[in-house]
Amino acid sequence: MKQASTSIRWLYLVVGVIALLFAGILYAWSILKAPLAAAFGWSAANLALNFTLTMCFFCLGGMAGGLLAKRLGTRLTLILAALLACAGFLLTARLSGQSVAMLYVSYGILSGAGIGIAYNVIISTTSAWFPDKKGTCSGALMMGFGASALVLGNLAGALIDHPSVGWRAAFSFLGGALGLVLLIAAFLLRLPAPDTALPQPQVKAARKDEAFEARDYTPGEMIRRFPFWRAFLCIVFLAAVGNTVISFAKDLSLSVGANAALATTLVGVLSVCNGLGRILTGALFDLLGRRRTMLLANVTAILAAAVTLLSVLAASVPLCVIGLCVTGLSYGACPTISSAFTSAFYGTKHFPVNFSIMNFNLMGASFMATAASVLLGSTGGYVAPFLLLLVLALAALVLNLSVRRP
Repeated sequence: MKQASTSIRWLYLVVGVIALLFAGILYAWSILKAPLAAAFGWSAANLALNFTLTMCFFCLGGMAGGLLAKRLGTRLTLILAALLACAGFLLTARLSGQSVAMLYVSYGILSGAGIGIAYNVIISTTSAWFPDKKGTCSGALMMGFGASALVLGNLAGALIDHPSVGWRAAFSFLGGALGLVLLIAAFLLRLPAPDTALPQPQVKAARKDEAFEARDYTPGEMIRRFPFWRAFLCIVFLAAVGNTVISFAKDLSLSVGANAALATTLVGVLSVCNGLGRILTGALFDLLGRRRTMLLANVTAILAAAVTLLSVLAASVPLCVIGLCVTGLSYGACPTISSAFTSAFYGTKHFPVNFSIMNFNLMGASFMATAASVLLGSTGGYVAPFLLLLVLALAALVLNLSVRRP
């Protein structure tokens, strides 16, 4: 039984990575929003609000996914996610432009919620097969989700720019492909049976700063503990750096002197580094432990904000490239830490709901991104937004140092 279980779990991991690769199209918003602005004249603030709504309903969908999976099971919940996500993209493809509110309903609410449900269910189901490799499993899954902006984002950009395709057909294609992949995942993924023999974590001498009694915490027990809120706010501030830059990465690149082709490529580079950051953080989590990994991620976020700010002040394309790469690495660390930290600190029994609660950090980060966009609009430049992000990254470090045990 143990050998069979060990073998099949790697197949489930591959399925999970592929499913999240398609679900991660959510993060290609800086490419997908361009034709909507051109076609309907919607402002940057209107489109930034849509990204914030998308992240909010992504988080709410994650919560719903955790609760629904307990009642309906993995298969039916993923089928629901597929229908919602697909419908959102198909409705976006049919927008008339009369009201930006319809964009908020189609892309922001339907697609955001559907992808949020799928995200939670796929991660929870797949992670249950890897009690011995929490960080590595989380990192691989998050890498798939983060790499989507490069793989599908560039494909979407090519389809949008192709004269015989256009943005409406591109959105329809993306919606259909996303729905199909999630449906396939719904019929392949399943939780391990209670009597399934799986490899367990190797017992190591606990580090003094991480020595605590491991047990399963209910959602109520988790949110009543100060270490949870310190970690939650820390990740909110760290994720705000990447979330903000993702929302205007292309425009930022253009503002420092990059040409249009390079600016589009840099969105993909940011996505690659996002994916690398996710799997690298997962491996470091298993190797170095929670505390050292979170501190490394925090230092990376501080560097990301500082270097990108310098690129704006100096109007330097090379510094902007470095800043975007470091931003991608730092942002990639956040979802992996959210998943691995929640599992390591609060156990696996209530992980789907606990993880969905922790994942609300993305909602907080998206509001920070909206605040940065407001600063961008009011000041007419990127200096003020990046000063805000640098302050947030430094505040995260203070919180980070205070997280000790559940």
